[in-house]
Amino acid sequence: MAEQITVTLKKSMIGSTQKIRATLAGMGLTKLNKTVTRKDTPEFRGMLRKVQHLVAVEEL
Repeated sequence: MAEQITVTLKKSMIGSTQKIRATLAGMGLTKLNKTVTRKDTPEFRGMLRKVQHLVAVEEL
């Protein structure tokens, strides 16, 4: 596993459920094309799995 993961919000959250919106907000993704870098943990991987259809992921 990588040390860090870079995640970019590529698709709009319009029409998504409240749980998905809350997951994106918890990850720090609030606007389209915003990029965040986070530590690679099992908890963060679970969040990524929930929103994988909306984001682009790059392992550093």
